[in-house]
Amino acid sequence: MHQLIEERGLEETDVDEETAVALYRDLVRTRRFDERALALQRRGWMSGYPPYKGQEASQVGAAHALTDEDWIVPTYRSNALQIAHGVPMSDIFLFRRGYPEYRSDHDLNVFPQAVPIATQIPHAAGLGMARNYTDGEEAILCYFGDGATSEGDFHEGLNFAGVFDAPVVFFCENNDWAISLPRERQTASATIAQKAEAYGFSGLQVDGNDPLAVLEATEKGLEHAREGEPVLIESLTYRQGAHTTSDDPSRYRDEREDLPAWRTADPLERYEAYLREQGVLDDDLCDTISEETEAELEDAIETAESTPAPDPSDVFDPVYSEPTPRLREQQVWLEGFLEDHDVQDLEH
Repeated sequence: MHQLIEERGLEETDVDEETAVALYRDLVRTRRFDERALALQRRGWMSGYPPYKGQEASQVGAAHALTDEDWIVPTYRSNALQIAHGVPMSDIFLFRRGYPEYRSDHDLNVFPQAVPIATQIPHAAGLGMARNYTDGEEAILCYFGDGATSEGDFHEGLNFAGVFDAPVVFFCENNDWAISLPRERQTASATIAQKAEAYGFSGLQVDGNDPLAVLEATEKGLEHAREGEPVLIESLTYRQGAHTTSDDPSRYRDEREDLPAWRTADPLERYEAYLREQGVLDDDLCDTISEETEAELEDAIETAESTPAPDPSDVFDPVYSEPTPRLREQQVWLEGFLEDHDVQDLEH
């Protein structure tokens, strides 16, 4: 397993102080976003939310390995990855409030979030194959959880990528739980990373709570992918909270004493302690980052709350170039329902 902060000082890595602090800043930003989103959901501001607390380093480290031309194919829990890559927080908030994704004018290469489990994996393989046909230089980073490796889409996507040399890094966030199902109930393989061998390419494990290790592993993976060699990365992390806001983990999960301390440790606290030991982080800088993050969050919430409600036709217009008769019937029904019930404000 690839690990850095337990083994090397910062000067022994390829990461400079500026990048090291940038990683910390994004860990703080994404942690505060997750905490605020959870609080907002609990008061009815949005209908549902999948917390990612404990997995920030697994996503922030990978985000810093990407170029502007690379593609992200995200899953529903990879909000930290998107925010750290540059997707505005307000876009994520609006999506969770029922708006179309990516309302801002950013030009990042980010696929829509995949909520069905593993369906994005064949999409990533196909995107990589398309890149080969156009002789591009970008790589694709595809995120999914360990539960996705039990789906047929996982095997089909990796098989296509291996056969057609698709430039994809398949990034599995192994947080030890697929909702209520522990990892040992999903697979008899010693690791998820070793599954890559069946498809003709390499796999590796990384300490997912170590942002420096994730950054380095993802950079190397993307280098291989650009050369036509897919890679499977298994990031060992731990989901500290519930699967979603509709889940109650106390019904199925006790403290997992069999997991090592680094696996269940808080990645933000762990990395902050490391940077303080390295002499690149102090109270003043921490306070500044915290204040800037709070201001960014307030702006994002204000943007989300001031955005006009979408028109109901937005649900129907992008489905087909020409609406089908059945789709027209559904649209007419909805318009009639809204009129009959005098629905003026879709937010209520």
